Order: sequence, then structure tokens, then C-alpha cells
Amino acid sequence: NRLYLLTWREKTCFICNPDTFEKLGEFRYPTEGWGLTTDGKSLIMSDGSDKIYFRDPRNFVTTRTLSVTANGKPVNLLNELEYINGEIWANVYTSDFIVIINPETGNVRAVVDCTDLLPRNLRKPETDVLNGIAYNPADGKIYLTGKYWPKMYRVTLK
Repeated sequence: NRLYLLTWREKTCFICNPDTFEKLGEFRYPTEGWGLTTDGKSLIMSDGSDKIYFRDPRNFVTTRTLSVTANGKPVNLLNELEYINGEIWANVYTSDFIVIINPETGNVRAVVDCTDLLPRNLRKPETDVLNGIAYNPADGKIYLTGKYWPKMYRVTLK
């Protein structure tokens, strides 16, 4: 029954009532705030590096840090996060790729290539990067979009 909002550069997480948006409190953290999701127990946060931080929702203390790797190499610029079916999905900032991460090991299990998800004819000068992942656990549907994209896409992986 709480809404957590990260700031990108101000290093502050605001806690709000999700019905009224009344501010209930705030936490400070030492990094930038790029993405936030939950596994139902921890808040899971990215800061633009190859690190994923598991935080206690009661006090925002880091309980675990995960280094994300693909083929043994760090995956940097982890941005928007979503927790889907026991895995962490993260878009890689400035790319058209989403990595699916094992939350225990940090290993990338799969890469989702979103190249041309938004057709070239729909791209305008203000169109920005792939940057939106949403999951509806009620029906299992996954949605992707980007900053200033004119469309949102429901996707299915094969």
C-alpha cells in the first residue's frame, strides 16, 4: 500500500499513498535512481551501472547487491526494471535491448531484441529511447514503450 518514486539525480526516494499521492516519507540513497521494481519482498533498484540493489522497503537499506553479467562481462546502463515470473527484466539504456536477469546469480538468461519495435515512420525528432517495461500479473501480459513514443506494444516472447 505504498508507492515508491525514485529521483534520477537528487538521490531521493519518495514514499506516497497510491490512492491520494500524499507524501508519507522519503529515503536518501548514494547513487542515481534509474529503475525500480519489486519481487514482493524487496525493492529492486538500478542506478545506470551493472549493479542491481535489493532494498528493504521499510528503510531503503541495501540488503544485497547483484552484479549483472552476460557471458562473464558486466552489463552496464541497466535502466527501467520489471519483475516478471521470477526474473528481472531491464532495458539497456540507449539500446533497443532488454536483458532478462537471474535474480540469484546476476547472469543474463536471455536478450530481447526490440530493434524496429517502433517503426521508423513513427519516429519523430522528439522520439527517445526504449524505456518502458510493464507486466500485468493478472493476465500475464507484457507491455513495452519508450520515452515520447506514440505507441505502447503488448509483446509475447517465443
